[in-house]
Amino acid sequence: MSATEEDTERDERTGSGRLLLLFATLYGAYGALSPFLPAFLETRGLGPSEIGTLLSAAMLVRLAAGPLAGRLADRHGAARDFLAGGLALSAVLTLAFLGGHGFIVLFAIALAQAAATAPLAPLADTVALAGSRDGAVYGRIRGAGSAAFIATTVLAGSIIRIFGYGAGPLACGVLFAAGAALTLRLARNAGPAMPAEDAGGGFAALAADARFRRLVLAAALVIGAHAMHDAFAVIVWQAAGIGPRVAGLLWAEAVLAEVMVFLWLGPRLLARIGPDRALALAALAGALRWAVQAQTSWLPGLVLIQALHGLTFALLHLACLRLIVETVPEQRRATALTVYGTFGLGLASALMLLLSGSLYDDAGEKGFWVMAAVSLSAVPVARGLSDIR
Repeated sequence: MSATEEDTERDERTGSGRLLLLFATLYGAYGALSPFLPAFLETRGLGPSEIGTLLSAAMLVRLAAGPLAGRLADRHGAARDFLAGGLALSAVLTLAFLGGHGFIVLFAIALAQAAATAPLAPLADTVALAGSRDGAVYGRIRGAGSAAFIATTVLAGSIIRIFGYGAGPLACGVLFAAGAALTLRLARNAGPAMPAEDAGGGFAALAADARFRRLVLAAALVIGAHAMHDAFAVIVWQAAGIGPRVAGLLWAEAVLAEVMVFLWLGPRLLARIGPDRALALAALAGALRWAVQAQTSWLPGLVLIQALHGLTFALLHLACLRLIVETVPEQRRATALTVYGTFGLGLASALMLLLSGSLYDDAGEKGFWVMAAVSLSAVPVARGLSDIR
């Protein structure tokens, strides 16, 4: 191996290591705050209706801000710089929660923080996928993020027990700041650079792309079908006599399965069956998972189906990102990833959460049959995606 090749290989290892640390800090920041934010707001005097209003408004802001930030990053060919700036701004605004009291002040901070954080994960994916990195490399990087989410959630819970809920925004803000510093240490060409003549396109070009539309729809169906589980699974389990400790272990098992698919199984499945079949497999796994949940809360059965989360989320995400890399030119990739994250993941989950409340009221755990049908409906959407040009 020549000296130049050795230098190139060393630079690639260094870049991958920094990306791994970046994803660990980013998802670690999410884990430090998102599970505990409602309780923190309650300690600042907000009632249940005010907390619900604040969180709903923040979600709406994310739906608008994410794709807009992605489009601007593409227009300027500066995904890395937008990510660093977004992380720094998110750090400041998250720490601002600590000085906020009263609904109006906290509401304003929450909306600003939602706008700043909305594009962070898609922009991080854009930077990680620059140069069409292979699935195994991205899987390790993203798996580190999921593992960090688990670790910081557990650690933050312990710290909050000692110091109070203010420890959540503090830890989150510090991790966002660390992420900004790590991003600035990435090579300036870590994100896609857009030639001036390719400045057009954007949302209209993506909307006209049948392959992109179908992968977003398939993702929306599979991820949206998780909504009833996210909202009511613990309630169903408690009614079946499963206590909080075991319920927590079941959730932890799901995230651990996610990490294993990101790190090992997912890239191998993608290489063997291709992204369209992998997406269909994720949809089938979701249909099986929710069909079993509709029938029983028998603990051994729950242990088995919680492991399917690795397929229903991690494999789905890897497949969608591979399809986006194959479908969308680099100069539009930040836009594509923010649209995918906003509509394929975020909006779908929000809409299905609204439906799942009515379903649970009317049918209880039998409502999971509807979630199974929704996930299954993604199979024909996913089939043949790789053949569309």
